[in-house]
Amino acid sequence: MKADAALAEDREVLPRDLHFLGHPLGLAYLAFTEAFERFSFYGMQVLLVLYMVDQLLRPGHIEHILGFSGVRAALETVYGPLSTQALSSQIFGWYTALVYVTPLLGGYLGDRWLGRRSAVSLGALIMALGNFLMMFETSFVAALGCLVLGCGLLKGNIASQVGLLYSDTDPRRADAFQVYVLAINAGVIAAPLICGSLGEEFGWRYGFAAAGAGMLLALCIYLSGYRHLPADNKRERTDAAVPRTALTSREWRAITALLLLLPILAVAFVGNNQIYNVYMIWARDNANLTLFGFRMPVTWLQSWDAGVGTAGLALGVWFWRRMAKRGIAPHELTKLLLGCATSVAGFVILALAAYLSAHTAAKIALPWLLAFHIVNTLGYINILPVALALFSRASPPSVNATMIGIFYLLFFGANVLVGWIGSFYQLMDHTSFWMLHAGLCAASTLAILVLYRPLRAAL
Repeated sequence: MKADAALAEDREVLPRDLHFLGHPLGLAYLAFTEAFERFSFYGMQVLLVLYMVDQLLRPGHIEHILGFSGVRAALETVYGPLSTQALSSQIFGWYTALVYVTPLLGGYLGDRWLGRRSAVSLGALIMALGNFLMMFETSFVAALGCLVLGCGLLKGNIASQVGLLYSDTDPRRADAFQVYVLAINAGVIAAPLICGSLGEEFGWRYGFAAAGAGMLLALCIYLSGYRHLPADNKRERTDAAVPRTALTSREWRAITALLLLLPILAVAFVGNNQIYNVYMIWARDNANLTLFGFRMPVTWLQSWDAGVGTAGLALGVWFWRRMAKRGIAPHELTKLLLGCATSVAGFVILALAAYLSAHTAAKIALPWLLAFHIVNTLGYINILPVALALFSRASPPSVNATMIGIFYLLFFGANVLVGWIGSFYQLMDHTSFWMLHAGLCAASTLAILVLYRPLRAAL
């Protein structure tokens, strides 16, 4: 009861006369913070695989990386000898996996020790340091370590604060997460255009430096909006005399259902996350990227993907809001089912494009890739923001940030699979490679369909 009262008190301190698109003003600060944080994160990530394959992991460079021999030895002990491309895929997979497992620790620290505000601020500083360390080959391993740790502190704690802006019965909560993810996509649009262009055209370090600057800007925005955010939760951790309320059986059923969803969603996200790994190399080497007589950097495809995502999310917010006003909005599980099924079609498009290219010996036309991003995005907007809102709504208040941290474990599993499956890219024909991803999305669709009734009852 103490935790519930504290959360209610947190909400009461928010100014009710200030609003942002029909939401508390705090949502604006959280959304713009996350927009620039994602600009930084994806600005670095969009360059990562290309940087490793084209420069860092080649002779004359790889020898200069402090601590890299141990990293390579550990990976090859598990996976066997790895080519440059396979090694880059495994590094990408494990880096992005660890980025999404550390929010579990960060959420726990935010709930119990640091407080959510302090965790976000500290995480932003560490992430900025990591991006600046990426400018130098020698500190590559240390840079990835800083990014993993910093993201862990920031990610779950900032997302948890979005949910805490609303009461448990406020229908705007799901809409707020759509707006929140919309801001994320805005940052992702800019990241490849700025960081990607700087890295590909002028030098890798310039792209990484721009990512670091974006992270510092995110921190400034967050600090400037302190008074509009949910109050810090330090009193929950310092009042040792008040026992914490035990979870009810209903809350345990909800937690169990949410945990059951994690591996299903992880498999569904393998294809979407492969876009930043093997897809970049495949598109650069096999597609005609000429646009109006100009050969665009392959990283710009990520801006197209995010741009389509932004438009799709805006349309989704409008559409589901209209459905909610009419009282006919579907349950989150129905939206997840729709999203997974749509993602299947996206990877069938890539497989078909690869098949036609192989049998005509012609480069893949750019419209094939653009069509893939449109269809895949329609699936994405009905998975990530919906699942995040579901976890925020259904998680017990006393462990809300921790459950948001657990939510990001799905990306841990997804990205480990991304790296592992990506290491087979040179061993499979391209049609089969993309059909494999379509099959994974189909498996998730079937799993949600089979478990729909018990999950719906618990959530």
